[in-house]
Amino acid sequence: MNGLTTTLRALLPGAALIAVHAWAQPSLDDFRSPDAPCHDRSRGPQTAVVDTHVHFRPFGGPAVSFEDMVAFLDRSGVRFANVYGIGQMLPVGSPCTYYLDCPGVPVLPTLKNDFANAANFVSDRPENVHLTMSMTFPDLARPETVLARMDLLDREFPGVFRWMGEVNLVKQALFPNAHRAVPLERIAAWAPFMKRLRERNIPFAVHSDLGHDGQPMQYLPWIEEVLRLYPDNPIVWMHLGLSRELTRIDPGVHLGVLRRLLDHYPALMVDISWRVIHDNVFSRPELRAAYLPFIEEYSTRILPGSDFLASADKNFDVYTEELRVTSDILADLSDEAFRNIALGENYFRLLGLDYQAPEICPAGLPAE
Repeated sequence: MNGLTTTLRALLPGAALIAVHAWAQPSLDDFRSPDAPCHDRSRGPQTAVVDTHVHFRPFGGPAVSFEDMVAFLDRSGVRFANVYGIGQMLPVGSPCTYYLDCPGVPVLPTLKNDFANAANFVSDRPENVHLTMSMTFPDLARPETVLARMDLLDREFPGVFRWMGEVNLVKQALFPNAHRAVPLERIAAWAPFMKRLRERNIPFAVHSDLGHDGQPMQYLPWIEEVLRLYPDNPIVWMHLGLSRELTRIDPGVHLGVLRRLLDHYPALMVDISWRVIHDNVFSRPELRAAYLPFIEEYSTRILPGSDFLASADKNFDVYTEELRVTSDILADLSDEAFRNIALGENYFRLLGLDYQAPEICPAGLPAE
């Protein structure tokens, strides 16, 4: 027994001993073993080890290769990721890689990216990064098409898909590209595919803008209708409902909505992905101070994510910057909240994965 172990046993009699080592980037195996080293926040990075919101495919044009994208995750210390495609693509032959560059050009639902991601995944499963494949194809305005396409993916890739999203209920940024808010009355017609998701414990991750700066609550009834009709489905509300169109909402009003919905719907979670939230909210000291208590209080209901879009004009440095920025708020969290969100405990629990987040090293103890 070394000196540090003796000290720990003296300080923590009867308690489970936490292994402490000099910081090294954790491996995937470290999330399987209860004897894994604790996470030393004073030495290790403050970025999330789980990226629940990363797009392996762009809206148009060539993508970062699947192998390179996995390498981006591995090199940056991300051990778990949801593999999103893009459920709505620009037309083949379009010179654009991003819809904002092509107003007036329709961005239409498609299965192409889900097929591409799944084919890449089954042919070369990574060893040190756990990937969860996500269905991004659904056209929520045409729910009658969803089950048949889920069945097609199941036939082609049995047991591969364990997540659905990011799917668009209301995404104002796409309005210039022929997207419209899904009619409220169509949400009830989701029942067949939502039943299938519920039976398979597949989370449903939805982009549903809360509103815009002129009318912050214009689209609140949309997410409320989803929650009212499907309270038992695991639902993840993307970006806290924020967007480029909504950056000046009163934090008291916004947080009031979030608290009310989270309190009333136990199966609801939210994600804090996308640097738009950091740039417009978390980077402003007075707003950061307003949102931190909420993140602490609801730390078991929040998921992290970069919202990186893997178009071929981006590289590892771009990904790590997106990860750094979207993880910035995590550095200010308590150890418990950091473990829940950044180290993946919420994610493992949501998906029923056989992994666990490491304990946080006790403060003030030297590394071995």
